Amino acid sequence: MKIKKAVITAAGRKQRTLPLQTLIDRDSVEKSVLNILIDEVVRAGIQEICVVVRPGDEAAYAEVAGDHAGRLSFVPQVDSLGYGHAIYCARSFTGDDPFLHLVGDHLYVSRDDESCAQQLVEVAEAHDCTVSAVQSTRESLLPYYGTVGGRRLPGALDLYQVDTVIEKPTPTEAEQRLIVSGLRVGHYLCFFGMHVLTPSVMEALGRQLEAAQDGADKGPASVTLSSALAELCGREQYLAVEQHNSRYDLGVKYGLFSAQLALALQGQDRDDVLARVVELLAARDLAAGRAGER
Repeated sequence: MKIKKAVITAAGRKQRTLPLQTLIDRDSVEKSVLNILIDEVVRAGIQEICVVVRPGDEAAYAEVAGDHAGRLSFVPQVDSLGYGHAIYCARSFTGDDPFLHLVGDHLYVSRDDESCAQQLVEVAEAHDCTVSAVQSTRESLLPYYGTVGGRRLPGALDLYQVDTVIEKPTPTEAEQRLIVSGLRVGHYLCFFGMHVLTPSVMEALGRQLEAAQDGADKGPASVTLSSALAELCGREQYLAVEQHNSRYDLGVKYGLFSAQLALALQGQDRDDVLARVVELLAARDLAAGRAGER
């Protein structure tokens, strides 16, 4: 299978403005977060990109996409029915094709020449199935991520056959159902914010949406990717590949700052940035020392 399409979701209420923020990329060029994400996608060989946005946000996103604007299609998420629904909104764009999916409120920093998306796409194309990027994550962060359980494939150090998926599990749930052999105690395989999804996932999301709407009188409808993937792993091969790179959630406290610092330390301005950090720390310690003498 060849992956030529990508879907970036950016319609969440707390998410929608984050891709419009400006950072300095590793090449020392000022870019929007959206532009950096598109660079990540294009390096993986993707030709067509769909961005799922809140209605009315299309023009703002097109403006910050820069030279990549011609690659983009926009799909509005009119009803706020959850993250899975946002992905499902792109079903006309993806059609019968597999696609790379990234969330718009994360940035990904690779430790080597291959981008995180490149590494994921290569695994998905080699195994011809849905593949999620995951990362060993400490127990205290479980409330922020979907989490998988499964077994390591023989002869493949970082590749897992997934048999369980739980959205934001409690520590007790994780300990009972998501233990993966070989991980450190108190660590679990949580979503990295990047997946290659097949049309089967779209079908599962559609069934979820229909069921949620049928039961809407019992409470607000919400469609999750984790539930669709949990259904998928009982029907066909579904793999997870462990990433040893870094993801940065831009929506948390100091998220944009952390992402900017990571980009700078991986880029051509690394030495200059380190020198400035040392100067700031030295100035702080000097000021603290003077205060202590008073």
